[in-house]
Amino acid sequence: MRKFLLTFAALLLLLCLPVTAGRIVTDTVHSQILNADVPCNVYLPDGFGRNEGLKYPVIYLLHGLSDDYRAWRDKGQMQLVVDELVGSGECVPVVIIMPNAGGPDTHNTWNGYFNMPGWSYEDFFFQEFLPAIEKKYRAVGDKQHRAVMGLSMGGGGSTAYCQRHPEMFSSCYAMSPWLDNESNNVGPGQQKDKLYYVCEAVKEHSTLRFVEQADDATKEKMRTVKWFFDCGDDDFLFDQSVKMHQLMRAARVHDELRIRNGVHNWEYWHQALRIALPFASRNFGK
Repeated sequence: MRKFLLTFAALLLLLCLPVTAGRIVTDTVHSQILNADVPCNVYLPDGFGRNEGLKYPVIYLLHGLSDDYRAWRDKGQMQLVVDELVGSGECVPVVIIMPNAGGPDTHNTWNGYFNMPGWSYEDFFFQEFLPAIEKKYRAVGDKQHRAVMGLSMGGGGSTAYCQRHPEMFSSCYAMSPWLDNESNNVGPGQQKDKLYYVCEAVKEHSTLRFVEQADDATKEKMRTVKWFFDCGDDDFLFDQSVKMHQLMRAARVHDELRIRNGVHNWEYWHQALRIALPFASRNFGK
């Protein structure tokens, strides 16, 4: 009987604990640069909108090649992870932006986070998307309260954005990142379609070459960003993350490298998110 009462009391306690549950809304930003309406998903923390004067740190969560803005919500189940981490105090209440930068028909749909012939996505991101979305969703709006992370193509995009715009981000968490395409890790084929252009853009914006060629002033700016690279030991892009870590060490730019058991799949990225969000949260305000 005593054991039953203790169990019942524990269940009552759990039921009385406050539930932290955010919500995801879908929005659209019109781009004059791209001449398109660009959709995005936005995670809003519990209580968003109750205090009009409250502003939030923001995380940009980027998807990979052949996915779109819905991938982190639907395949990555990100809301469950964020709610859990915010509820436990491992992550501060945060607005998370998941912009669209691609789609499954890679031969006929623009993919990627860089400027390409006919598709100036990086210009759109920094000149149109970021200012509009942060104003609407009440972001603090400074380097110390802005982070970027992503998987595969989005991991490479996150890395490149922090290299090229270090004044904008406090941290970068790159999961299984596509950092370079010199060895044609992703083969575009012979036809010069939209997959060809994104592969060429990743090659042109090689984040590995960026570190190799960085001068002292550039390295100093990179040191203002907290870096984390996370890749599975059986991932086909594994060597790129290892090489990046070696280049960063040689450049005396501190970074974290995490090698876990896994491949290039959603099981790995779902778990990576549990490390990435607390990492970004710890580095807000620094």
